[in-house]
Amino acid sequence: MNNIIAIPMGDPAGIGPEITVKALNYREIYEQCAPLVVGNIEVLENAMKFTGITLKINEVSNPNEGKYEFGTIDIISFSNLDTYDLKMGEVQAQAGAAAFEFIQTSIKLALDGEVAALATTPINKESLQAAKVPYIGHTEMLEGLTNSKDPLTMFEVLNMRIFFLTRHLSLKDAISQMTQDRVYDYLKRCDEALIRLGVDDRTIAVAGLNPHSGENGLFGTEEIDEITPGIKKAVKEGIKVEGPVPADSVFYHALKGKYAAVLSLYHDQGHIAAKMTDFERTISITNGLPFLRTSVDHGTAFDIAGTGKASSVSMEECIKLAAKYSKTFYKV
Repeated sequence: MNNIIAIPMGDPAGIGPEITVKALNYREIYEQCAPLVVGNIEVLENAMKFTGITLKINEVSNPNEGKYEFGTIDIISFSNLDTYDLKMGEVQAQAGAAAFEFIQTSIKLALDGEVAALATTPINKESLQAAKVPYIGHTEMLEGLTNSKDPLTMFEVLNMRIFFLTRHLSLKDAISQMTQDRVYDYLKRCDEALIRLGVDDRTIAVAGLNPHSGENGLFGTEEIDEITPGIKKAVKEGIKVEGPVPADSVFYHALKGKYAAVLSLYHDQGHIAAKMTDFERTISITNGLPFLRTSVDHGTAFDIAGTGKASSVSMEECIKLAAKYSKTFYKV
């Protein structure tokens, strides 16, 4: 079974190279998968200098040439940077262009079946714009370069999974999108995503919007008018759904194993629950792609880039989660 996990290095002026080096300095990673960095050797070597980590580097032209043994970083390297002019912690066009090339190559490897999954490191939107990259972020790249439509984001932290009905919208606009048709459609997509991830008991809880899920209309009628009808429609099709469950308790019960996943109705509802549980171990999984992709849920941290201060916990979890699900991931 192919257990190679491609790790695009991310923005070379950010903390991506640093957290990659630190994560690959743990034997446990190599016990679970075969990590392959897609990036730039000089940047990787510089990251090892300021972190004080000494690892061998094995440059390969394709995944089959990797050694995949602890103590050696296998890398597909590109000469796409003037590292002399590269300034850590700053927006630069060359950094944005390089980050895009790393991701493009990783996506192609996944589409060709040469790697089992992607575990992505942070990129910088301003650097991408400076390089005139036609995508603003990872999700847009993945969607465009794989001809996928509306990828579905899922957070996983410890044993809790969270999907999102709406994302980057004002709360007022998010509420307007909480229609019974959207709830029904997303519950179907969540169930399909769990199937692809190999989850057997797929009970999904829908978080309530209002206090106590509206208390039968006392504190709002959105649950009665839209959310519950959407749930009932999904249940009729055999999808295991409960709710709406009051948001002040649903995530606790999911963490304790009562639910396979929670459908969060808006951005902060699910983000707060995940990050309060364990900020560094909150990992994003992009569903609806031809391959599995996991990602750290933090940015390039330009303020500490190049200092050796960045924590690699999230990157370690990102790689391990990609390894975990790549074993059961069902490709459509």
